[in-house]
Amino acid sequence: MRQSTHANKESRESRLSAVRSESESADTAAVVETLKKTLADEYILQLKTQNCHWNVEGPLFYSLHKLFEEQYNEISELVDRTAEVIRALKTRAPGSYKEFKELSSLQEASDNLSAEQMIEMLSQDHSNLSLALRSRLETAEDAEETSAVVLYEDLISFHDKAAWMIRSHGVKR
Repeated sequence: MRQSTHANKESRESRLSAVRSESESADTAAVVETLKKTLADEYILQLKTQNCHWNVEGPLFYSLHKLFEEQYNEISELVDRTAEVIRALKTRAPGSYKEFKELSSLQEASDNLSAEQMIEMLSQDHSNLSLALRSRLETAEDAEETSAVVLYEDLISFHDKAAWMIRSHGVKR
């Protein structure tokens, strides 16, 4: 009888462990999906920022040209960090422009933007991305995925500052 009770207890613990494991796996899968969207958003924003760096004109040329260069270089590092977190979670990181376009919430930049339009577009993209990242941060916190939490905190700080830096170049009307 004692052996049967012990076997039942082990069986119960095994089932509970399996349920916990499935739950943790589902939580991790949700984090991975948010990370894939984040990677796509960051990559598209990097491309848009680099486009603005190459094509900005006007009285703000020098300061915006330098600022956009600093930002796309920093975004490039954040793209790499995001992909590495995805890989650390044992998942393939998306890596094609097709995948990024499908996953990203950001739109491509229009052609022939003025400096003022670039300022508006990029500051809005950074602000919108910061808001989206706050929601993704909660998903990572709920799943207790520390590497994703740290990444999201860094991304939010970067995007809040980037939006402010770009907005500060705006023409006051």
